[in-house]
Amino acid sequence: MTTEPTVLWTPPAGVLEKTRVGDYLRFLQRSRRLSFDSYDSLWRWSVGEIEDFWRSVWEYFGVAAHEPPDEVLPARVMPGARWFPGATINYAEHALARSGAVAIVARSQTRTADVSMTGAELADQVARAAAGLRRLGIGRGDRVVAYMPNVPETIVLFLATAAIGAVFSSCAPEFGPRAVADRVRQIEPKVLVACDGYRYGAREIDRAPEIARLREELPSLEATVVLPYLAEQLDRGRYPGALSWEEIVSRPEPLVYEPVPFGHPLYILYSSGTTGLPKPIVHGHGGILLEHLKMLALHHDLGEADRFFWFTTTGWMMWNYLVSGLLVGSTVVLFDGDPAYPDLSTLWRAAEELELTYFGTSAPFLHACMRAGLHPVRDFDLSRLRGVGSTGAPLLPEAFEWVYERVGRELILGSVSGGTDVCTAFVGASPLVPVWAGEISCRCLGAKVESFDAEGRSVMGRLGELVLTEPMPSMPVSFWNDPSGERYRASYFDRWPGVWRHGDWIEITARGSSVITGRSDATLKRGGVRIGTSEFYGVVEAIPEVAESLVVHLPDDGGGPGELLLFVALSGGAVLDEKLRDRIRSALREGLSPRHVPDEIHSVPGIPRTLNNKKLEVPVRRILRGEPPENIVNPGAMANPDSLSWFVDLAAARRGR
Repeated sequence: MTTEPTVLWTPPAGVLEKTRVGDYLRFLQRSRRLSFDSYDSLWRWSVGEIEDFWRSVWEYFGVAAHEPPDEVLPARVMPGARWFPGATINYAEHALARSGAVAIVARSQTRTADVSMTGAELADQVARAAAGLRRLGIGRGDRVVAYMPNVPETIVLFLATAAIGAVFSSCAPEFGPRAVADRVRQIEPKVLVACDGYRYGAREIDRAPEIARLREELPSLEATVVLPYLAEQLDRGRYPGALSWEEIVSRPEPLVYEPVPFGHPLYILYSSGTTGLPKPIVHGHGGILLEHLKMLALHHDLGEADRFFWFTTTGWMMWNYLVSGLLVGSTVVLFDGDPAYPDLSTLWRAAEELELTYFGTSAPFLHACMRAGLHPVRDFDLSRLRGVGSTGAPLLPEAFEWVYERVGRELILGSVSGGTDVCTAFVGASPLVPVWAGEISCRCLGAKVESFDAEGRSVMGRLGELVLTEPMPSMPVSFWNDPSGERYRASYFDRWPGVWRHGDWIEITARGSSVITGRSDATLKRGGVRIGTSEFYGVVEAIPEVAESLVVHLPDDGGGPGELLLFVALSGGAVLDEKLRDRIRSALREGLSPRHVPDEIHSVPGIPRTLNNKKLEVPVRRILRGEPPENIVNPGAMANPDSLSWFVDLAAARRGR
C-alpha cells in the first residue's frame, strides 16, 4: 500500500473489560500464565502454538465430549491433519444447549407474520424431527438433503440430522433441478425435504415441477418430505407418495444425541460448479464447532444478548455460519425473500424492527445501498447495532466510509474473507484492532495466513497468493466419494505440497491488515503489472452510470500484451457513448495505470454471476477465447444464465472478423 488508509474506528477504552475476547485473554492468564500486549502477539501465539491454542478454545467454551480426546493434533500435516483423535461429540448438542430464551426470529415474504422460537421450542421441534427421520430409517452416516428456504424448519431439520449422526446438505429453492441434482446426486441422499414454493418480492414461485424432476433424478431417495410453505396445506395430488413436514414432526420424543468422532461428517457444502460438477466438501462436527465458536465469540463478539443476522440463502456457506450463532447463545435472525423489495431499505427496516445487534450481508448489497444514496441511521433506529459484516467480494474503500457515515460511527465493520472450503473466514475483524478504509483488519486467530510470491516465499507489503501454512480444524474432512484424496489434494495442494493455496490474491500490510484483490486465476497482467480485478471494479463502478462491470484479459499467445476487454451494465437510462467511454478510460488511467486502460468497452444487458453472486470472469474469458460454452458453464449454477448469450454472440462475431 502506498499511503496510510483512513482509520474509521479504533478500539474504545476498556475494550478488554467489555468483550468476549478480553474475557478469553483473562482465561489464558489464569489457566496458562499467558499475557499478550497486542492482537498481533495473540495471533502469533495462536498460529505458532496451534495445539495449545485450539485446546484453549475447547476449554474456554466448555466443549462437552462424550469421550475425551487423546491429544489435540498428532502431526501438523496438510492434508490429513487429525484433530482431537479419540473425542466423541455432537454439534447439535452444543447448539441446543446454548440456545437462549429466543433462539430464532424469522421474517419471510412468503409468510404474513414473523416467526419466533424459544430455545425450548427449538429443542422440542428438533427432537420431533429426529424421531421422524429415524422412523424413515435414517441413521448414522445417511444423507438428508434440504431443498428449502431460510426458515426455522430448515434449521430444525439440520439440527435433527446432526443429532442422530446423519449428514446434512442443502440447496436453496431458487436453484434449478439440474443444479441441485448435480450437487446432491453425488452424495446419494436417502431423504429429500423440500418446500412447495416461495415468494420472492411480488413473485410467487411454484416448485412442484422441480421437486418431481428431482425425485426422478435421485434414484437413492427412499422418502420425500414437503413443507407447505407457499400453500396452507400440502396438496397431496401434486406430490404422490410424499410425506408432509407435519407428519415428520408429529410425535414428541426425547432427544438423544449420537456421539460421533470429531471428524464425523456434519454437512456437505459445494463449490460453485460453474465449470464442472460441484465439489462436495465434507465438514466435520468438531472442526465446525470449534471454528465457529472462535469466530462468532472472539471475533464478532457475539453472546446471549445479541441478535445475529446475515442475509443469505441455504445455498451459501453463510447460512451454516449464521446457524452457528446458536452455539454462542445468540438469537439467530432469518430473512427469506428479496432484499431489494419493495426497495433497498427492506433489510435496514428489519434491523430496526427485529432489534438486530449484528447485521451481516454481502459487499454488493452495501455497494448498492451506497450508490442508491441510502441513509439507514437517519431513517431507522439502529441504536442497538454493534457490528456490520461484509463478505462475498472485496468491499470498496468508499463503502467502508459509507457504513460509518450512514449506518453508525461506533460499530465495528467486519469485512471478512474465507470460503466454502473452510466454512469460515481466514481474515476478518477483531474488537482489538482498528478498522481501516478498504482493508480487512486482521488475520483470524488460528489461521496462519501468508502471502506467497511465485517462488513460494512469504512476502509482506505486496501482492501474492493467499496460503495457509498450518492446518485448521475446519479444513474439509474430505471430498465425498474421493477415497484416495486425489481431488482434495489437487484443489488446494497442487502448487506447494503441504501448503494450502486458496486461489485469492492477498496483500498483507505491516499493520497486519490485508487487502484481497480477487481470484488469482482471474488476475490482469499487462506489461509486467499485475492487478486484481477488484481494484479494477472499484474504479469503474465508482462512476455513477456503471451499475456493475466485468473485465477479462485475453493474453496474446505470441507474447504481446493481449487484449483487455471491459463490459459494463449501466444504471437505468445511461448510455455508453464515447464521452462515457473516455471517462472510464481516464479513471482507469489515473486510478490504476495506463496499461489497464481497456482496448474495448462494451455495454451488456447483465454481468454473468453464480447463484452465490460471484462474477464469472474465468468462464467469460474462456468463451471469448473460443471454447464451447456448454463445456465451460453449467447454466443451472448461474443466477442469470441468459446473460451468457451476449458473450457467446460476441465470441462468434470476433471469430468472424
